[in-house]
Amino acid sequence: METLLDCATALTRRIEARTARLAIIGQGYVGLPLAVEFAAMGFRVTGLDSDPARVATLAHGQSCTPDVTSVELTALLREGRYEASTDFGVLERSDVVIICVPTPLRKSKDPDISFVVAAVEAVAAGFRRGQLVVLESTTYPGTTEELVLPMFKARGARIGEDLFLAFSPERIDPGNSVFRARDIPKVVGGVTPACTRLASALYRTVVPGVQEVSSPRVAELVKLYENVFRNVNIALANEFALMCQRLEVSTKEVIDAAATKPFGFMAFYPGPGIGGHCIPVDPLYLSWKMRLNGYEARFIALADEINRAMPRHVLTMVSEALNDMGRPLMCARILVLGVAYKRGVSDTRESPAQEIINALRRRGADVVYADPHVPSFPVEETTLKAIDVTQEVLRWADCVLILTDHPEFDFQRILETARLVVDTRNATCGLTLAGRVVRL
Repeated sequence: METLLDCATALTRRIEARTARLAIIGQGYVGLPLAVEFAAMGFRVTGLDSDPARVATLAHGQSCTPDVTSVELTALLREGRYEASTDFGVLERSDVVIICVPTPLRKSKDPDISFVVAAVEAVAAGFRRGQLVVLESTTYPGTTEELVLPMFKARGARIGEDLFLAFSPERIDPGNSVFRARDIPKVVGGVTPACTRLASALYRTVVPGVQEVSSPRVAELVKLYENVFRNVNIALANEFALMCQRLEVSTKEVIDAAATKPFGFMAFYPGPGIGGHCIPVDPLYLSWKMRLNGYEARFIALADEINRAMPRHVLTMVSEALNDMGRPLMCARILVLGVAYKRGVSDTRESPAQEIINALRRRGADVVYADPHVPSFPVEETTLKAIDVTQEVLRWADCVLILTDHPEFDFQRILETARLVVDTRNATCGLTLAGRVVRL
């Protein structure tokens, strides 16, 4: 029987030689860029996904995320370094399995880890000796050791001996052209020291550095703290914007000036609300876990309250701006620019545009939207189709509401044509004004 050293050493050598076979479960915003980076470094990677349409798209060389080009993907497919598949039987033949599946919230704001459970069940059902399994999906502290570990032990796995298990939080920022997957250091926490070493050896082949921590629980908390930090600071910027509005001062001017301080300050800017797969969700995973431990995370609760109130504030901004021009919100024609949660992406998960558009429609406004990345957008009782930002549409609109500052929008032309612009992203700052502009 192979010893612990033999098993770990054999896998380490395959990783170093790029002969280890990788399977990455989940081929969305996190899994696909990661799969491409490993494939580009010489590994043979299978991208697994339960969505046949997505797999078919990837198999034809069409990327589904802004961080991977179709040219990159096609080249790796031709070289045989990457394949997309729905066949989870490949897990039994894989040396390394990385899990990058969604971890949303239930309506009750409790964690929904059903995707993680399903993925781990699939891996555990066919795990083989000497395999490394890494969970990247953001989750509550304790998931790896309290949920994932027992599922492998129930199948007879000996962790740190014939199966190696670790947690390494994903840090992908969709649409960020400066910091791609290959540029972002990884945090790794294994169940045993041998698990940590193996996972670290794997990630060192594709990223500039690896920070090893003492346990999966620490690694899980790292990701949560990163996004709690952002969530709380965005909430501060949003509340500060409300104060600046009452004091009739430009929020952006104040924040830009404060940002000239070379230490002790990091600029965060207000917006119409928070969106995406991380910031609105991850902090609530931590507050849920802490409630189970008899502790109320007050900062998280307050930040969530402030951020989730921003769509209502935007609605008030639009209504008051229209009133100032003698136009009621009822039957007003509103052109919304951008429904993705941030610029340069097509992701609409948790986008504040959903709540804002629904509220405008309920109050009788006639709402259309433009977004070069989102061709259709579901709202209450219907699905809207994106339109082009033509001169005719700009003249038609009583109000142009900027919710996402996509670079494709010609904001100068919009200012020159629109009668009223409500800008929640400060996209029009520094541009020549023509009509009336209200900024957050």
